[in-house]
Amino acid sequence: MNNDLNTTLEVFPKNDFKNNLVNWFLAEQRDLPWRKNKDPYRVWVSEIMLQQTRVDTVIPFYNKFMQNFPTIADLANAEEEKVLKAWEGLGYYSRARNLQTAVREVHEEYSGKVPDTPELISKLKGVGPYTAGAILSIAYGKPEPAVDGNVMRVLSRILTIWEDIGVPKNRKIFEQAVRALISHKDPSAFNQGLMELGALICTPTNPACLLCPVREQCLAFETGVVTELPIKSKKKAPKPVNLAVGVIKNKNNQYLIQQRPSSGLLANMWEFPTAELQSTLLSKSDTLSFFLNQESQLVVEGLSYQFNIEHVFSHLVWKMEVYVGEAINEGSLSSNQKWVTLDECKELPFPVVHQKIYQQIEKLQ
Repeated sequence: MNNDLNTTLEVFPKNDFKNNLVNWFLAEQRDLPWRKNKDPYRVWVSEIMLQQTRVDTVIPFYNKFMQNFPTIADLANAEEEKVLKAWEGLGYYSRARNLQTAVREVHEEYSGKVPDTPELISKLKGVGPYTAGAILSIAYGKPEPAVDGNVMRVLSRILTIWEDIGVPKNRKIFEQAVRALISHKDPSAFNQGLMELGALICTPTNPACLLCPVREQCLAFETGVVTELPIKSKKKAPKPVNLAVGVIKNKNNQYLIQQRPSSGLLANMWEFPTAELQSTLLSKSDTLSFFLNQESQLVVEGLSYQFNIEHVFSHLVWKMEVYVGEAINEGSLSSNQKWVTLDECKELPFPVVHQKIYQQIEKLQ
């Protein structure tokens, strides 16, 4: 254990802290749908959805997802396209694919019972240390740490930990802190209490210290350094990528769409044909025409600019210019391309930014 932290924990009022935190959580916890019971599958789905996504955003997606796939068997046996459609709008789609892969393993290898040991549960695809700890503590009552950014922020203030929470290896320090503090009587309420404290009280800016149930144990509050913690290195700004999108209609009033590759960003999602714009002598519309001809042997006329749209990922910004045009031939489509109506688009899993495109095109009709 970190020596400074070890020294701090030796004199830290652990019992007062855990009792105040657990009692506050049990009295004040938000009424959230995944808290209705401690079914490991429900906890698992909620924790995957909550990664990098706000609680109020997740609630309607979670309810819809659980209606569609109420049990491990339902999700294990579902078509991937239906799972992606149910996840549509949540983003970070690899979470959904990894969840289904892992659920299939649980269904086949563990007779549908989510493993209840750190060793086995950590082997499941997409189940990292945080998710494993959350499931084991919340669903199975095991005193395992569940350390995410919220928890690191809270503990960095409570224990005045001056290590950078943006550095992955420092997570171990916070896991050790949780192991030293966690309630063995109610690890579920303890871990959820830390998460709830970070979400409602000990927020990134303007923490509500006067409402905090563990203010008397908080070393940052005592020493006046709450606003200086946590230490977090800044992420690199996302890289801009310039794209031209073709909304191409044929004589049957259908539009050309293509399926993205089976791995990588937005894998297996559907989209309108999209060409990356490199620095070139060709105009943007000519680049798009060339791309459509190369990819699908399509000849397009009347290609005209309609609107700009932007979409921000954690590491990329798509800067998209949208063009519409008419195909004067059927082309030679690959297995990952097809002609569909705008209504049929709504039945397929599309990234949010391409949903916005077909919604805009509908208005222009």
